[in-house]
Amino acid sequence: MRGADHTRFLPLNLWQDFWWGVRVSRVLPAADIVICNSPTLPAWLGRARASVGRVVAVVARMPKGQGRTYGGVALILALSEAVAMKLRVENSRIASRIAPFPFPIDWALHARFAAKSQPPTPVAIGYIGRVHPEKGIRLLLAAAARLATRADLPAWRLEIAGPIRVQSGGGGEIFRDALVAEFAPALGARLTFSGPEFEAEKLARRYGALDIFCYPSLADRGETFGVAVAEAMAAGCVPVVSGLECFRELVCDGDSGLVFDHTSPEAEQLLADALARLIGNNSLRRELAARAQAHARHFDFAECARTVLGDLQRTVSPAK
Repeated sequence: MRGADHTRFLPLNLWQDFWWGVRVSRVLPAADIVICNSPTLPAWLGRARASVGRVVAVVARMPKGQGRTYGGVALILALSEAVAMKLRVENSRIASRIAPFPFPIDWALHARFAAKSQPPTPVAIGYIGRVHPEKGIRLLLAAAARLATRADLPAWRLEIAGPIRVQSGGGGEIFRDALVAEFAPALGARLTFSGPEFEAEKLARRYGALDIFCYPSLADRGETFGVAVAEAMAAGCVPVVSGLECFRELVCDGDSGLVFDHTSPEAEQLLADALARLIGNNSLRRELAARAQAHARHFDFAECARTVLGDLQRTVSPAK
């Protein structure tokens, strides 16, 4: 069914989503379950078309009130515990029907490229994602500038990779150029910016070329899971992340990576200290990377499929 382009106006987006759902509801076949990746359709589909079966709603972004309308939904698949918590706040009556919907990654593909640098090769720190202010890019560069003043650390480098253009979700060339102007004098050849990579194997190679993956997001309301973090962990990187709720399922501080308090007035120094701890300790990097890679396997396609299929089976099975 033909849809509509996303706009900057939430009411218009919701109206377009509702009207799309009306047209879709007219042609849906009879089924045991219908899975809706739409904010408005799950609210009324079960009442309007009982023949489509049990309604399952996928909530892959932070909910914006739709949880209050999902009283008749049989199952709600939440992308992360942070999303689930927000849904429970919106509507406590649906709490028992919320199940995890882990974002799947190709763990085996990323693990295949997990070859890491050995001394005296510079330790590779990287960020892969949208180059946007809310992702904490400036915070990462400021922390790196502090590291550049330290003579006690082994050689290291920093790569920022991802979409920069506003049309692609980035902060724009002006934002990137301002970062370069501010931090290039301190970082020099240590710092590189590169464009996005959308081909799966080439992206896996990028992760595999890194030792430390830093995702210092500041988007308290926008981040829901952190798929780039999971992919980097599968590729043998040690993750360093901000203290957002969505990262708690991925990174346990001191066990499968390091977490810093992005809300602290000393956030730059806290991040710099975390990176320095890893740059200067090869054995710690190897230990954390191994545990991170093992944990990321829980998000492999096969594991996620088993989880979701089990929840769907229980949804249609008669109550005992």
